[in-house]
Amino acid sequence: MSNAYIQFCCRISSSSRVAALALLVMLPLPASALPEDADQPIHIRADTVEYDQNGNRVIYRGSVQVDQGTLRVTAETMTIELQDGKKVVRITAVDTPAHYQQQIQEDEELVRAKALTIIYHTQDERVDLLGEANLEQEGSTLTGDLIVYDIVAGKVDATAESDAPVRMVLQPSVTRSGEPDATGNSEQR
Repeated sequence: MSNAYIQFCCRISSSSRVAALALLVMLPLPASALPEDADQPIHIRADTVEYDQNGNRVIYRGSVQVDQGTLRVTAETMTIELQDGKKVVRITAVDTPAHYQQQIQEDEELVRAKALTIIYHTQDERVDLLGEANLEQEGSTLTGDLIVYDIVAGKVDATAESDAPVRMVLQPSVTRSGEPDATGNSEQR
C-alpha cells in the first residue's frame, strides 16, 4: 500500500440542512497518476466524428472510448477541445453515466469514477465529475453532485447541491494506523 494519501475535503451546500460541513478524512488514494500515462498517445474510438477545425474541437458520438496509458474514459458523446489544432486540453464526456478509470500507482487498484458529465483537464491532470458523481478506489467510495479530483495535488473536493448529502464509505482496511477515522476515532493496528 502506498504511503501517499489524498485528503478528502467535502462541503455540503444544502439550504435546509447544514450550511457548510468540512469533513477531513485520509484515504490511501495516491497523489499523482502514473507518469508514463501523460506521455502515451491518446486513442479514440466512436461511431461518428465531427471535426471543427476553426473551433479547435472534435465531437465524437456513439460508444465513445478514449484510452491514454491506463486512463480510460467512456461515454455516448465526447468533445475533445484542442489548443492550436493539435494539443488536447480538455475532454468532456456525457452519458447516463459516463465512466473514467486510471491506475495511479502500479501496485494499487484502479481509481474508478462515473457521472453524468466528466471533464478531464489533460494539462492540469484534473477530473471534474458533474451530476450523480461517484469516485471509488480500493472499496472506499465518495458520492455527491460535484466531485473535483485533482490527480497532481492529490485532492478531492465533493459538493452536494441537491437534497442528497455528500456520502463517503470508508473500508476499515484502508485507514491509516493511529489516524482518526471518519467518526473521529483513532485506531491502532
